[in-house]
Amino acid sequence: MSQYLQHFLYPSSLFASKEPHLVKTILGSCVAVCLWDSKLKIGGINHYMLPNWNGNDLASPKYGNIAIDKLIDRMLFLGSKIEDLQAKVFGGGEMMQTGSSKAKIGERNIRLAMLMLEERKIPVVASSTGGRKGRKIIFFTDSGEVRHKLLDKNKD
Repeated sequence: MSQYLQHFLYPSSLFASKEPHLVKTILGSCVAVCLWDSKLKIGGINHYMLPNWNGNDLASPKYGNIAIDKLIDRMLFLGSKIEDLQAKVFGGGEMMQTGSSKAKIGERNIRLAMLMLEERKIPVVASSTGGRKGRKIIFFTDSGEVRHKLLDKNKD
């Protein structure tokens, strides 16, 4: 692993590089979409908190519809073709017990990712989404490999 540059991906951000990176992030109800170009062997990842930008504040990658399009644009800028991209989707856990369907942020985040990727004809080749646990993921941008671990929020 020492040949990899490391990057920690914070919520509301994205990362893509031609250089091999090991990108780590922690997800609860947030979702991370990993895009990998099988021809150029480069990857990118986002980490968004809410599904849709409502047009009020800044159009930032805090919102899934912005984060996914910005990540696709970054991959195309690095030389990828949309038909060479594949996706892996992680996160979207329901971390809080609520009765309201509007509050199901994780579920809405997952649905948005799947819908946008399908619309752009980017196949989702792997995913680990939903449930009641958080996830720690490590994305290897040169191979597209993602290692993930479920986190037990009840452990101190």
